[in-house]
Amino acid sequence: PILKNVAFEAQPGDMIGLVGPTGAGKTTMISILARFYDIQQGSVRVDDLDVRSVTKDSLREQLGVVLQDTFLFSETVRDNIRYGRLDATYEEIQEAAQLANAHRFIQTLPNGYDTVLSEGAANLSLGQRQLIAIARAALASPRILILDEATSSVDTRTEAAIQQALLRLMKGRTSFVIAHRLSTVRDADQILVVDAGEVVESGTHDELVEADGTYARLYTSQFKGQDVM
Repeated sequence: PILKNVAFEAQPGDMIGLVGPTGAGKTTMISILARFYDIQQGSVRVDDLDVRSVTKDSLREQLGVVLQDTFLFSETVRDNIRYGRLDATYEEIQEAAQLANAHRFIQTLPNGYDTVLSEGAANLSLGQRQLIAIARAALASPRILILDEATSSVDTRTEAAIQQALLRLMKGRTSFVIAHRLSTVRDADQILVVDAGEVVESGTHDELVEADGTYARLYTSQFKGQDVM
């Protein structure tokens, strides 16, 4: 099995950090939560309902997903954000963009919100694409957020804008964050350390540092400037 002996519980509004080396199973865990595929044994429950007992569409209406490789359409910026909620008004789209720190840069585009994105959104920077994805998730106003922190380099100013937007988006929502920089999940309610498809440690940042195990080693390595995720 890809995952084994994985058991944890998230309370409403909790931030759950997922950390561990590449290929450990972090992305698999959130893919199962979103029912991109189903598990053979055990269950994933939301409000005590097995996610397999509801339709995938109704489940995903409760989820907001911001991944590293965000898919944007060759449509206007406005329509790309509106994909989060198709009946949204232009005013609501702008409000979502403001929450996501995207409104300012959108206004600088040739046609603002009516600017058509090229194939693969090549006419936007990686950071700008991330902000559009956050705006889309904000418009959807989901109960549960799944965030995959971007590893690709963005400039410091854009990175700060992304981090601020994500914090706004997570407020009051249950969030699962795949973290590549441990500083991202330092304040998480619970951190799950995943290795070889198993949760090998769990706890708060302080608890895991004190335990002096895998997390403490990863944290020390990153503190020294080494890329271990």
